[in-house]
Amino acid sequence: MLRLLTAGESHGRALVAVVEGLPAGLPIAADEIRGELARRRLGFGRGPRQRFEADEISIVGGVRHGRTLGSPVAIEIANAEWPKWEVEMSPEPGHPSRRLTQPRPGHADLAGMQKYGFDDARDVLERASARETAARVAAGACAKALLAQIGVAIVSHVVQIGGAEAPAGIRPLPDDLATVDASPVRCCDSSAEAAMIAEIKAAAKDGDSLGGTVEVVAYGVPVGLGSHVHWDRKLDGIIAQALMSIQAVKAVWIGEGFDVARRRGSAGHDSIFFDAGSREYRRETSLAGGIEGGMSTGGLLLVGASMKPLATLNRPVLKTVDVLTKEQTVSFKERTDVTAVPAMGVVAETMLALVLASEALRKFGGDSVSELRRNHASYLAEVRDEHWPSAVTD
Repeated sequence: MLRLLTAGESHGRALVAVVEGLPAGLPIAADEIRGELARRRLGFGRGPRQRFEADEISIVGGVRHGRTLGSPVAIEIANAEWPKWEVEMSPEPGHPSRRLTQPRPGHADLAGMQKYGFDDARDVLERASARETAARVAAGACAKALLAQIGVAIVSHVVQIGGAEAPAGIRPLPDDLATVDASPVRCCDSSAEAAMIAEIKAAAKDGDSLGGTVEVVAYGVPVGLGSHVHWDRKLDGIIAQALMSIQAVKAVWIGEGFDVARRRGSAGHDSIFFDAGSREYRRETSLAGGIEGGMSTGGLLLVGASMKPLATLNRPVLKTVDVLTKEQTVSFKERTDVTAVPAMGVVAETMLALVLASEALRKFGGDSVSELRRNHASYLAEVRDEHWPSAVTD
């Protein structure tokens, strides 16, 4: 399986991602990683920092001449603004120029200060910041490269920002990714796109923020990833945990999610058909989102995620308490976005890719990419064999 570890703070020298478990021989190009990081900076309503985040990366281990070695892959993302923060964020003994003592409601500030005994919210917010997701996206580029070896592609799109919502059922194909990214809000529907931009402009005028919803679609996922045997190996459970770990995400669902709960059982499940030509079972709907009993069905895999409005506002009005004086006040202001929903979609792609790549490695194994591909092809041939039911009972 894959294991990802990230390190670094928002305004620190750099972020670091370490990915363990990638098989040898996987093509990894720094330009592809840069491209994924550039996608993370997309979106109408992003703040000025996105113009500064050059995301200069260095692959410092695990790759030689463009291919993985089977050892952990380490990627460093330098902070272009480090000279401005070198004193404030120095790892050497010293003191900050000022302490942030008015924690923001909705952020990790106060709970983190209480948990770790800090008197400065910066000791918490620097790591809690969504800037950390840049390291995840760098790692996700590796996971996507691995999935491509077995024909899996992932694309996300924004379906709602504030009160503006796209029509249900419109989903991009893998070849539509560039078109989605060309949208200022990464939305497939032009009318909804215009409404979303209007919502963002109105919130920006008021110094406020907006949340929203994305859908992530995975194509080509083979049947049998995950397991019904143990609670912690159910694919939908692992995916939900991964997406809920994204900063500000407050809801995750699979397939039709909340909507299918309103249906009767006779209309709430995906009927099964058999294609004699391809020797494959198929489902014509995706109510279950391509997962049944904790396992992938081989159909379209759909995941939805919603994030709350950002906790940092350009016009601070949220009430809080100064942790030193205990006086009622308003939360402090850091540089912020109006919304980060389009970027969250790219991060959600990353988290889904990391889960699917990890489960593919668990299922198919292989110390090299060629071995992984052979095992994958052999498994698919076995699944398509018309005699497989008798093989189970013999």
